[in-house]
Amino acid sequence: MGLCSCCCRCLELLCSVLLPPLGVCLRHGCFSLEFWISVVLTILGYLPGVLYAVYVICSVDPHRHRDPDDDDYVYVA
Repeated sequence: MGLCSCCCRCLELLCSVLLPPLGVCLRHGCFSLEFWISVVLTILGYLPGVLYAVYVICSVDPHRHRDPDDDDYVYVA
């Protein structure tokens, strides 16, 4: 984990404490399941939203649903 990655993670955690869906949105995107769960939990209560956002940012891989045959990747031989 490089310095930039560490700074981005710290920024995401700071945003998730101030506004939980924002931190999750920065990490996983606005149309992800994690984001919408964070929105619902934050509406139901601030603390559950913060706890879920910190958990998602620290432990859930944002690229786990990506297809390895996706055209987004460029392979150089």
